[in-house]
Amino acid sequence: MARKIILASHGKFASGILSSLQLICGGDTSITALDCYLEETFDLTKEVQEIVKIHAADDLIVVTDLFGGSVNNEFLHYIRYPNFYLVAGLNLPFLIGLTTRMTSLNTTAGIIQEALEEAKESIQFCNEAVKKELAEEEF
Repeated sequence: MARKIILASHGKFASGILSSLQLICGGDTSITALDCYLEETFDLTKEVQEIVKIHAADDLIVVTDLFGGSVNNEFLHYIRYPNFYLVAGLNLPFLIGLTTRMTSLNTTAGIIQEALEEAKESIQFCNEAVKKELAEEEF
């Protein structure tokens, strides 16, 4: 079963972060961006239904920009599907961790958990981190 990633966001955040990811990790055809609400006629429900239908035979990992936002809430309707995985809080460290694990023999849920843990560690308040490092060097 193939693993596919859909990045979904309000506006062009999904395609923008995909561009950054491709610059760092190279192109990957298993990752697609869904930029929502760019036109008044955009139908989120229809777009999501089509994505889920197209990827019915895949392990589908959807990463949305905002937990509780309309994009995330629309994908929540599919959370009970057996090969559907939904993550909120789209960010580059998580995507790098996820894409570098796509061919892992670990379960899809396992690679998501690993990438999440790694991404959490990468978010730093640099001022405080540097102060702490300098204080440790003084001892």
